[in-house]
Amino acid sequence: MSKPDFALHHASVIVANTEVSLRFYRDILGLQQVHRPDMGFPGAWFQLGEQQVHIMELNNPDPTTGRPAHGGRDRHFALTVSELEPIRELLERAGVAYTLSISGRKALFCRDPDGNAVEIIERAGAPKLADMIPLAE
Repeated sequence: MSKPDFALHHASVIVANTEVSLRFYRDILGLQQVHRPDMGFPGAWFQLGEQQVHIMELNNPDPTTGRPAHGGRDRHFALTVSELEPIRELLERAGVAYTLSISGRKALFCRDPDGNAVEIIERAGAPKLADMIPLAE
């Protein structure tokens, strides 16, 4: 049997208040909100190319305090942008704290209002799939 051809469809994060999270993901970061079917609980979906980010307003089983100051040392999802500097300026104007990538890449980490970490990488410096070396099986 050949290996499955997996691709990432979406990443989901738990939020306490959908409307507050919409201000972060839609209004500050500028993600494109798309239709979400009624799933019996509040939330929102955002389209980014062929992938999506889902926010779900549910009781959070994870701690929201005591997380590492640097989001790169915490679970997170990563987005790419053509230029990082306008994102830095946008976050600063909105009062959203961020840290720069410790690796020296053109990347930053910020957190949504619920403490979910988001990495934003300048596309030119993002690791390319073609450059990745698979681990031996």
